Amino acid sequence: MIRFDGVVLRYPRAPRPAVDGVTLDAPRGAITAIVGPNGSGKSTLVRALLGRLAPERGSITVDGDNIAALTRLDAARRISLVPQREEPAFPLMVRDFIALGRYAHGGVWSGETAVDRAAIANAAQRAGVGEFLERRTPELSGGEWQRVRIARALAQGGDALVLDEPTAFLDVAHEMAVFELLDALAREGRAVLLVSHQLNLVARFATRIALLHAGALAAFGAPDDVMRGDLLERVYEWPLVVTRDPAVGAPVLVPLRNRASR
Repeated sequence: MIRFDGVVLRYPRAPRPAVDGVTLDAPRGAITAIVGPNGSGKSTLVRALLGRLAPERGSITVDGDNIAALTRLDAARRISLVPQREEPAFPLMVRDFIALGRYAHGGVWSGETAVDRAAIANAAQRAGVGEFLERRTPELSGGEWQRVRIARALAQGGDALVLDEPTAFLDVAHEMAVFELLDALAREGRAVLLVSHQLNLVARFATRIALLHAGALAAFGAPDDVMRGDLLERVYEWPLVVTRDPAVGAPVLVPLRNRASR
């Protein structure tokens, strides 16, 4: 569904690429996670997918179509996004903010249809924000705001959902609820591409993990192939061990105290 093929991305005037020769794909029916230390290129890949940064080399395609050749509306009908940082230009009612996701399916002067209303209601219910619909966006907590942004992406629809740190500001229960929702969406046939620092949740829910290090792909494969202590310790430059979750058997990263600081 979404494919990065030998992608090299460089910011203006930067001496070296932020992403250097990365190849990975996110198919339908699966959660594909991109992980790695701060500054490893995770969010840069998302910016390129949005067309905000053109590849110096390589290509980014959606169902075989180069993302650069798609109009913004066509791309928005195919891919919905939850970006890492976002603030509305002015306060909105939560329902109106979620309704922005339907813009790609109408026109500037088109009114809200029954299909739009059903999509908004379903998105609010699935993201667990139905009780916030009559509140204004500045009245939301960080976690509530994050869930409302996910609801807008669900209302937008499309066969692919891309999320950049979707569980930031969320407590444990809401983190799990978001990952359970993403798992359900993948099982329904969507391609879910997720950027996250939550390695243990990623290892539990993702089908495949792409580990970035200094802009390059350090590993890409099933959680058991990527969640290896020697590999993660080298990439994150911190002592750690990888063990097993006794409840579900997924690999679990346990960071250790830094021996040098004792």
